[in-house]
Amino acid sequence: MQGLGKLRLGINIDHVATVRNARGGEYPDPVRAAKLAEQAGADGITAHLREDRRHISDTDIDGLMEALDVPLNFEMAATDEMQAIALRHKPHAVCIVPEKREERTTEGGLEVAREENRLAHFIAPLREAGSRVSIFIAADSKQIEAAHRIGAEVIELHTGAYCDAHAEGRFEERDQELKMLREMSAYAHSLGLEVHAGHGLTYDCVQPIATFPEVMELNIGHFLIGEAVFRGLTPAVQEMRRLMDDARSGEYRSAV
Repeated sequence: MQGLGKLRLGINIDHVATVRNARGGEYPDPVRAAKLAEQAGADGITAHLREDRRHISDTDIDGLMEALDVPLNFEMAATDEMQAIALRHKPHAVCIVPEKREERTTEGGLEVAREENRLAHFIAPLREAGSRVSIFIAADSKQIEAAHRIGAEVIELHTGAYCDAHAEGRFEERDQELKMLREMSAYAHSLGLEVHAGHGLTYDCVQPIATFPEVMELNIGHFLIGEAVFRGLTPAVQEMRRLMDDARSGEYRSAV
């Protein structure tokens, strides 16, 4: 396989804040983690400011905007409060995600097709402020078409079902999910959308996704923060970077 060019790696540092918030105080500092990830080869940092502030705080966003040399991807729900914060900070990218108070993490993609009109009006000021708008969605043609219609520049495909099937040994289902992700990446690209992917990716399952030529960025968080407990954040990020680069250069051949 011919080399495909560099695949960007975004590191989500939310769960550094989860550990900090378990006891309160200021340690460990998500901004310090973001700078370490940046130095280890991350091309961007992702932070999700939730309505209930369960991990990342407003102060964290202030600190990230001031400290980072790589772009910040600000994940948020489509609420007036979050729109106001994004418009005040004007981060490089804004990723709109679904959010439920009762969920542990983002459980699925945004239902764009059901809320096209509202979301189109919601993202317009963000684009006008200079932020790239991404929509976190399932690998579904209806959602991709709706994201395109409302004016999103980027979609991020939810890889959770693929990762879960791989981890649980449901290999036929895993291969079906991978095939769908592959087809929908190509379809979104054909519409002029930039394609990203993320959620649940690990060392064991990242390379098949990394071979998709239309995918320009992977956003990975929980696994790498967990792996950092055992090997340190810098080596954890470097190993993910190596696996992605090997896949991108043709060192790994996907079955899809």
